[in-house]
Amino acid sequence: MSRTLIKGGLVVTAAEETVADVLVEGERVVALGVGEVAEGWTAERVIDATGCYVIPGGVDAHTHMELPFGGTFASDTFETGTRAAAWGGTTTIVDFAVQSVGASLREGLDAWHAKAQGNCAIDYAFHMILADVTEDSLKEMDLLVGEGVTSFKLFMAYPGVFYSDDGRILRAMQRGADNGGLIMMHAENGIAIDVLVEQALAAGKTAPRYHGEVRRELLEAEATHRAIKLAQVAGAPLYVVHVSAESAVAELAAARDLGLPVFGETCPQYLFLSTDNLAEEGADGFEGAKYVCSTPLRPREHQAALWRGLRTNDLQVVSTDHCPFCFSGQKELGRGDFSKIPNGLPGVENRMDLLHQAVVDGHITRRRWIEIACATPARMFGLYPRKGTIAPGADADLVVYDPQAVQTVSAATHHMNVDYSAYEGRRLTGRARTVLSRGTVVIDGGAYLGRAGHGRFQPRATCQYLH
Repeated sequence: MSRTLIKGGLVVTAAEETVADVLVEGERVVALGVGEVAEGWTAERVIDATGCYVIPGGVDAHTHMELPFGGTFASDTFETGTRAAAWGGTTTIVDFAVQSVGASLREGLDAWHAKAQGNCAIDYAFHMILADVTEDSLKEMDLLVGEGVTSFKLFMAYPGVFYSDDGRILRAMQRGADNGGLIMMHAENGIAIDVLVEQALAAGKTAPRYHGEVRRELLEAEATHRAIKLAQVAGAPLYVVHVSAESAVAELAAARDLGLPVFGETCPQYLFLSTDNLAEEGADGFEGAKYVCSTPLRPREHQAALWRGLRTNDLQVVSTDHCPFCFSGQKELGRGDFSKIPNGLPGVENRMDLLHQAVVDGHITRRRWIEIACATPARMFGLYPRKGTIAPGADADLVVYDPQAVQTVSAATHHMNVDYSAYEGRRLTGRARTVLSRGTVVIDGGAYLGRAGHGRFQPRATCQYLH
């Protein structure tokens, strides 16, 4: 087995920071050493990490590669999307396989395996979107948990597409309580939102900014509260995805203060962007379409509550909800009708760097950066300690991260298969210099050395964050 030695970096995990050498044998970390312990170590490849951090590869627990939505498909394939993730220091994604209404979970899962297998540059796993809760699909949940697909997403939004009513949600939560599957929730009151959409369009309010105005903060808070109460009735843990609003964070905090196993995720777009972006008009009044996602961007004053939630652990994870659509030809489907703009933003390549900028800006500590971006997503979704940390026995998913490097984010230089950047022109301090996936160097000094098919499917244990 080939050996790699990473020397002289500041090893940063969620638990500690220490200057140490990291020895990799084959696909695994075999030792960390300081001083005399590491002096005798030899390896075929030696990487000098002096002046850099050595961090676990990022775990992005919320991506949508090749997702069908609104008559089109997310523009990143598993090949392009995982390559872009690697460039940004992320070495594992958890994507969403989709059950279609009337079809089985198995058909949906098999379709996603077919899309991903042989195409991924980094390791990947799947959650299952449960769009049709029936006796059959409830039974299938047990089988999927046994195969390492241990989380199931339901939607209180999108009537007629993914929507489940409270009775179906309760049944799925009860099943999850029995089989260990974690229920993930898109918490927005889609029935009420559809009324507001219809009223806005009837009043001639068709521009992208109205997408944010109809998807009201109160309807996120209401759905979050309802999801928590249903989970309480079912005796099940709950993970609320893409939390964007201060009042929704307050619902999670109140539940956690009662000792309930309720968890929340937010995304970089809610931490760094706002309704100001949705209101951008550009040359043709439609620029804001680039920023249409659900839950929507909120007024800037919500950002402080999200950062506070990340510091107090009322929010545990930052994922991207990476779901890119090109402005040209895809976002443009909603010209004249904001409700037809495909919902989603690109971001899988930017997450680690944006969160490092948050360290530089004093929002979070270095260890908290690793906790919310690597360790907790791995624990939440049953990948720890194989992923999310640097320790003997862990996969050698490692990033030599240069905290001094300065970059300007731009669609001209990013690697995602999308024609714009949500963070165009933003200067960030810090970037991945060398990225290893299971001991193989996939990014080094501005060169991509990886290959499609290196990434492997990762069966997951049940949620480890409860124990």
